[in-house]
Amino acid sequence: MFEREEYLIRRKRLRELLSNGLILFLGNEESGINFEHNTYPYRQDSTFIYFFGLQIPGLQAVMDLEEDKEIVFGDNPSIDDIVFTGPLESLEEQAYKIGVTIVNPTNSLENYIGNAIAKGRQIHYLPPYRPEHILKLSELLDLSTPEVPKKVSTNLIKAVVQLRSIKSSAEIVEIERAVNTTVEMQFRAMEMAQVGMTEADLFGAVQNIAMANGNNTSFPSIVTINGQILHNHFRGNLLKAGDLVLCDCGAENYSGYAGDLTRTFPVNNTFSLKQREIYDIVYRSYQRAVGMLKPQELFREVHYAACKEIILGLTEVGLMKGDPDKAVEAGAHTLFFQCGLGHMMGLDVHDMENLGEQYVGYTDEIRQSKEFGFKSLRMGRALEEGMVLTIEPGIYFIPELIALRKSENKYVEYVNYDKLGEYNDFGGIRLEDDFLITQNGSRLLGAKLPTSSLEIENFRTSKTPL
Repeated sequence: MFEREEYLIRRKRLRELLSNGLILFLGNEESGINFEHNTYPYRQDSTFIYFFGLQIPGLQAVMDLEEDKEIVFGDNPSIDDIVFTGPLESLEEQAYKIGVTIVNPTNSLENYIGNAIAKGRQIHYLPPYRPEHILKLSELLDLSTPEVPKKVSTNLIKAVVQLRSIKSSAEIVEIERAVNTTVEMQFRAMEMAQVGMTEADLFGAVQNIAMANGNNTSFPSIVTINGQILHNHFRGNLLKAGDLVLCDCGAENYSGYAGDLTRTFPVNNTFSLKQREIYDIVYRSYQRAVGMLKPQELFREVHYAACKEIILGLTEVGLMKGDPDKAVEAGAHTLFFQCGLGHMMGLDVHDMENLGEQYVGYTDEIRQSKEFGFKSLRMGRALEEGMVLTIEPGIYFIPELIALRKSENKYVEYVNYDKLGEYNDFGGIRLEDDFLITQNGSRLLGAKLPTSSLEIENFRTSKTPL
């Protein structure tokens, strides 16, 4: 939790962006795994954390804009609760720490909202992403469940995105702390990987560091020898000589802020010639993208430049041909790079994705594409000082996709399909770091990991950090 003033400032700025109505924030409930009291690790709603900081299940909050009130709705623990949790601060004491002095019981929220509706006041709320939130909003607002997502407040979405997109100095400290834990996770995976281990062995070691140093992972870690499967969570394969390991992981600290880093490294201490060629192309794409990061640069253009660099590299090794600019325009690179170059990061690893990618990563003038590959670019808007985002180019040889595009006779003017057949069992490579947009450029967040193929080989050989 931050200092009281941080939350007061955030809510003040939100009031300045929305002039009337009532803003309703729903905190998350506990969620049972297989029965009510055997719960998943609790995670508070990120926007609730941002404005109210309290990571307690079952809370709601209201900002009453006309009456200038801020209210937390919740209940103090009963003796039945305390038996299992131990002594806890009262809700009033905890609310005071975030600058809220009015605390009402949970069962009074329905009357408060009902009175506001009866007076014709607007109720602002964000898109619900949990079914219990849809049901709660349906009851509070007297809406059918299909109506609930349709009545969300676009003005509130845009205001929250505007505020959360630019990180405060206090937030950057927390993000960098999570990134540095993620750096430790990556070092551990690169240090211990060897022939005969399973992916699960590495996964367990990575997970342990996240939980020992913070709270949990910011997403389920991807530790796989099948890097061409973009979100592969199977962990039963043995590591063999000649394999590549792709480790995409992130820590989330107690304050809720995330890290997200990816490294791809050889199970052998060195890359094969073919592996090094492809890795170096990804690294060049990464360098090209990082070099463009600065305020006012359209991230869509950074993505295009990174894609062009991939095409140039694949042309050098004989897998592509033709005009690289036309190849990008035609989407030929999506045969190898099917996802977006990066995403914003903060209280969510894909920051604010629950609010809608069009609102978070795009604008009314810059619309998200619906085309394969391009539609996975989560951000196209201009960069701003204070944004935090990932840069994560990759090359993925997906046999099923290659076979489909070849059967469709697609991209034949840009792709050498005959030679491409030699890469069906290659897998995939991704390289990802986290960056803060600064006044004149960008800054790498966290301690530096081995990044070039030579740096990775040197670490795999010596097990000594840079």
